[in-house]
Amino acid sequence: MKRTILIAIALLSFSIIESQTLNQHVLDEGGKDMLLGTINKEGLSKAPFKEWFTKNYDDYEVNEKIVEKLKDSLNQYTIKVFLGTWCGDSKQEVPRLYSILETANFPENQLEVIALDHSDAAYKKGPNGEEKGMRIHRVPTIIFLKDGKETNRIVEHPVETLERDMLNIANGKRYTPNYPAANFLQNQLAEITIDSLQKDENRLVSMLSEYVKGSRELNTLGYVYLRANDIDKALYVFDLNTKIFPYKYNVYDSLGEAYYKSENNTEALKNYYKVLSLKPDDKNAVEMIEKIKKS
Repeated sequence: MKRTILIAIALLSFSIIESQTLNQHVLDEGGKDMLLGTINKEGLSKAPFKEWFTKNYDDYEVNEKIVEKLKDSLNQYTIKVFLGTWCGDSKQEVPRLYSILETANFPENQLEVIALDHSDAAYKKGPNGEEKGMRIHRVPTIIFLKDGKETNRIVEHPVETLERDMLNIANGKRYTPNYPAANFLQNQLAEITIDSLQKDENRLVSMLSEYVKGSRELNTLGYVYLRANDIDKALYVFDLNTKIFPYKYNVYDSLGEAYYKSENNTEALKNYYKVLSLKPDDKNAVEMIEKIKKS
């Protein structure tokens, strides 16, 4: 009897913890509402998130013809979504995704949705490290898994439409998500040492230059590493970006910030002066140079 009571208490405690974890509602550093960790449609449908979720969910006209084509093959997948309730693209695409999945009668237990932070200390991280190993650099990221293995992903927004992208992925057709340069480099850094990549840097710069959509693509990836205190990878990505975009002041600003965080003031100053050579009135560069000189 005593053992039965203890088991019941344990199960009740676990249930309470689970209910507290699901749809965790917190305030960010600026005092704005944010969901963190595992969430579902119910959490997104509550104030203050329901204002944008409901509107974008209701306003979206699902392409039912495409959904009819993809729904049988889609049911063979599990889908993992990483979003930020603070992110404009997440606010637009995730309600649309829910609308499509419900039209397709996609099983709810095959969908996992995780809300990430955007503070400096936990940039694009979940409260329990849910993003670890998933190689997230943009949100939303919609990952399609089959038999537990990733087959493809939609990054930030669809290449065509969500329905068409999902149809291509579900049917195993060739599909390249947005930000191919950042995706490729992130995968390389997860599997190959920086020293090895630097030996083949000329080829890498040439290749990435063909696919990168602008200087911000790799900059965003660099900040994911920088906020995670993975300084070596951040420095590598930012430095690589200066070789691809040597005429862009913002890439030197980011590299200067990374050197400053690594306490290499000599290199930090060098890059902030480079910013001023390209943009003489840059306020941040002027302020950082003064700050470094006084330290």
